[in-house]
Amino acid sequence: MSDEIGFDDFLKVDIRVGTITRAEPFPEARKPAIKLWVDFGGELGEKKSSAQITKHYTVESLVGRQVMAVVNFPPRQIGPMRSEILVLGVSDAEDGIVLLSPDQNVPNGGRMH
Repeated sequence: MSDEIGFDDFLKVDIRVGTITRAEPFPEARKPAIKLWVDFGGELGEKKSSAQITKHYTVESLVGRQVMAVVNFPPRQIGPMRSEILVLGVSDAEDGIVLLSPDQNVPNGGRMH
C-alpha cells in the first residue's frame, strides 16, 4: 500500500475521459506499444500518447473507445514521439494492461471525481 495522501493532493491529479480518434503501431518503442491520439474535446482538444497495450488491443479495436487519462503531467519524450498524457490501465493476471474506461458513454473531457 502507498503512503496516504490528502484530498487536496488527489485534486491535483487531473484525470479526464477522452475518445481514441487514431491509433498506430509504434515499432520504435523499446517494448511493444501503440501510438494513440485521444480527443478530450473543448479546451484540451486532442492529445498524443503511447501505451504498452498490445496484449489485449489491436490498432483497429481502439478507435472510438473511451479511455481515462491523466492530462496534467508534463510532456515526455518516448523515442521519436512526445507523449502528452498518461492513459490509465490495470495489469491483468498475466501482466497485460487492461484500459480503464467508463462503463457508459460520457462526454469527452469529463473529469473523474
